[in-house]
Amino acid sequence: MNNLATYLNDHLAGSTTGRELAKRALSNNRGTQFEPTLEWLLDQIVEDRQALLDIMRALGAPEDHLKKLAAFAIERLGRLKPNNAIFSYSPLSRLVELEGLALGVSGKLAGWRSLQQADEPRLAEFDLERLAQRALEQRERIEEQRREAARLAFA
Repeated sequence: MNNLATYLNDHLAGSTTGRELAKRALSNNRGTQFEPTLEWLLDQIVEDRQALLDIMRALGAPEDHLKKLAAFAIERLGRLKPNNAIFSYSPLSRLVELEGLALGVSGKLAGWRSLQQADEPRLAEFDLERLAQRALEQRERIEEQRREAARLAFA
């Protein structure tokens, strides 16, 4: 596998982890003020992940199923983090989930920006700038929610 294919698979693994984290965060925040943003974010992550898969197909980069499996395992292990509420969801859990999502979106933004630098003509059919702008909007909206989650966690 060449460097670009490896890089794309690393981001696919990250997007898998992000999607699963967003699903968990949404499930844990149904009926709260955080639900609308988390629902929106999950939809965005799913769309961006599909764009990444489309790019991989266009470049002939095969999916590394082992990396995707590892991403699922990492997300599941992340659930074991102590949050001062052993058997229940706590405000600290929400804050940590939002911070994880923020990190993931920052990585996704870096990925779109890096692909813009690649000398690969087949990437011209993809609007990488639009994808980067989406990631910036996602990061801003998560940050608003993260600050509110921190306020609630430390109240």
